[in-house]
Amino acid sequence: LGALFLFMFRKVAKTATADTPSGFQNFAEWVMEFIDDSVRGSFTAKNNLVAPMAMTIFIWVFLMNFMDLIAVDFLPQVAAAIGSGVFGADPHHVYFKVVPTTDPNITFGMAISVFVLMLYYSIKMKGLGGFLGELAFQPFGKWGMPVNLLLEGVTLISKPISLALRLFGNMYAGEMIFILIAIMYGAGWLLGSFAGVLQLGWAIFHILIITLQAFIFMTLTIVYMDMAHQEH
Repeated sequence: LGALFLFMFRKVAKTATADTPSGFQNFAEWVMEFIDDSVRGSFTAKNNLVAPMAMTIFIWVFLMNFMDLIAVDFLPQVAAAIGSGVFGADPHHVYFKVVPTTDPNITFGMAISVFVLMLYYSIKMKGLGGFLGELAFQPFGKWGMPVNLLLEGVTLISKPISLALRLFGNMYAGEMIFILIAIMYGAGWLLGSFAGVLQLGWAIFHILIITLQAFIFMTLTIVYMDMAHQEH
């Protein structure tokens, strides 16, 4: 999915034209304007890394979330067929997780990467003393240092944890609902027909969810980066 994202956007950048833009060029330009407005609205400092990072997060997380709209058994069955045919593995033992963001390893990997950037720019902009001073002397001054360290430490650590768990929890729950609906197909034609209606309705609603979760992850990243650049 990462390679697909890079290939498609690189292709549209190399073939971009002002005369008669293609449909995908219009889409890419719309995405870039949307990201640009989001960054300008939430990021008050100057850092050329933030906008490209925001676009990468939004498109990549959206693509990973979009895998939830593919039939729940299709890709695992393809993986099992390839695994048993090419590698001689037992198809029942081929583990294949279709939606990357339903795996906390993926969401925590991205969240920790954002967290490392937050720490880096906090120290770069404020100095190590300024960064540690924020943790030790806010909000109650130097006499409240133990309480300050506890409150600010929890606030700092909660950022990557909430960033990772919010995306993981929403996508995992959405996938579980698809699986529960799919189970109904084996309970007769009446429940199977009802499951078809449910699946269509949930899939349409899920388009909003996967887009919203990508947007939230991107927006929180921008806000956290802005907080890392603030000096007071």
